[in-house]
Amino acid sequence: MTNADDFSGRVADAPSDNWVYRVLPRPAWPYAQLARWDRPIGWQLLMWPCFWSAALAANAAKGEGAFSLGLLLFHLVLFFLGSVAMRGAGCTYNDLVDHDIDMEVARTRSRPLPSGRVSRFEAKVFIGVQALIGLLVLIQFNAFTILLGILSLTVVAIYPFAKRFTDWPQFFLGLAFSWGALMGWAGVFGSLSSAALWLYLAAIAWTIGYDTIYAHQDKEDDELIGVRSTARLFGDNTKPWLIGLYGLTLIFLLLAFAAAGVGFLAYLGLLAAALMFGWQVLILDIDNADQCLRLFKSNNRVGAILFAGLVLSLAL
Repeated sequence: MTNADDFSGRVADAPSDNWVYRVLPRPAWPYAQLARWDRPIGWQLLMWPCFWSAALAANAAKGEGAFSLGLLLFHLVLFFLGSVAMRGAGCTYNDLVDHDIDMEVARTRSRPLPSGRVSRFEAKVFIGVQALIGLLVLIQFNAFTILLGILSLTVVAIYPFAKRFTDWPQFFLGLAFSWGALMGWAGVFGSLSSAALWLYLAAIAWTIGYDTIYAHQDKEDDELIGVRSTARLFGDNTKPWLIGLYGLTLIFLLLAFAAAGVGFLAYLGLLAAALMFGWQVLILDIDNADQCLRLFKSNNRVGAILFAGLVLSLAL
């Protein structure tokens, strides 16, 4: 019996009651799985730095008397569409690169490529379709932002290979997943400033932190097949490292907020995020895979709270 049969066309590491299986026809399931539509946490975590950046730029523009609600809403729609499309393309590309590795890891054997439900050629075509959608989104922005978006592809291309040559693949993920922290600001001002750069550094530290928690799910398999990660590097010292990474996240966010001149409510959102980070570190059990996944996913709420604080600061 194949892995595909074992899970009736589903995958082992995603909810089996997801909307994908209720709404989409069965032939579309493998493509939805390649794009991770059945696991929205990925595009959500990719989207939040974009949303933070757009809201941060809106706060700064308001201080200069140049705020446009219509522009902000338009950019948020674009960032949502772009996050879903480019996260899907990135995951499909990652699965192509990791095809052999995924066949050796219990959690990933049932994915479309190792289970044989999608060919490598079909996956490549699917990447092209998703990348085209991402391009259509990107060209809605100004020329500087378009160039910035194109430059991000270099980091995106390197990331899937990072686990083979460094103990810090999460750093390369941070470089790629945090790029939206630059894009939102550039979309408004057509340039970058210290506020956007501090925000980018904050998002990188945040990404390394939450993806280290995520990587603890696979550390035994990773050790067996020689895949490297910060989870394996930090080991039993993960909590002190997380305190440092989340601490840097908060410091860089504070500097970004100050540089952009945000209001008081944004700082309340920052305080709430600090409490949530503390809770993650306090209860983390690196040997409990289910809890690691839950704590990883809880960072979606962190992203939402920070964005809500920036929006409320803008409104009031």
